[in-house]
Amino acid sequence: MRFRVVGTLLVLGLQTPGAIAQESAVPNPGAQVEQAVLAAPPSLQEGATVLGYGGEALKEDPLTLLREGTNELICLADDPSAPVFHVACYHRSLDGFMSLGRRLKAAGMGRQEIMDARYAALQAGEFVMPARASLFSLSAEQGPGDLEGARRLTVVYVPGATAEELGLPSRPDGDSPWLMLPGTPWAHIMIGR
Repeated sequence: MRFRVVGTLLVLGLQTPGAIAQESAVPNPGAQVEQAVLAAPPSLQEGATVLGYGGEALKEDPLTLLREGTNELICLADDPSAPVFHVACYHRSLDGFMSLGRRLKAAGMGRQEIMDARYAALQAGEFVMPARASLFSLSAEQGPGDLEGARRLTVVYVPGATAEELGLPSRPDGDSPWLMLPGTPWAHIMIGR
């Protein structure tokens, strides 16, 4: 499951909004908000903006605004059409990168197409990667009702960073933090728990 979650985070902009579930299967907005913020550090949960499912999609994003926040964190509700429970929160400065990934996935693009399109959009100045930003995610096979054994992941984006300059491995190495996609605009440190 570790690599499946990592791949989802990187390619899809944290969430796979693709085929939105039928209205009857979408949890109410309050439940989506409550579950989405579980990925965030407790001190940031109350003020986070939350995006989810079941309403009118935002302009340039397939998700719905469920709650406007007061801090810099954006949290994503669990996709009701996905087989595994997964919620994530990221710093607002990553939104251009993340929302583009969601739009491209919803349009049916595959992993490599999304990566290529993101790189082209970055080169064209359509969005800017922040110098540093964080992301938090929570995944559980059993769903939100049973978070015993859920996997938490913290990601720190360090665009352009290399494993050598950070002194980190560039592949998973036990429980140690590691640098994924070194030298790229979306290089990031993976810290799992």
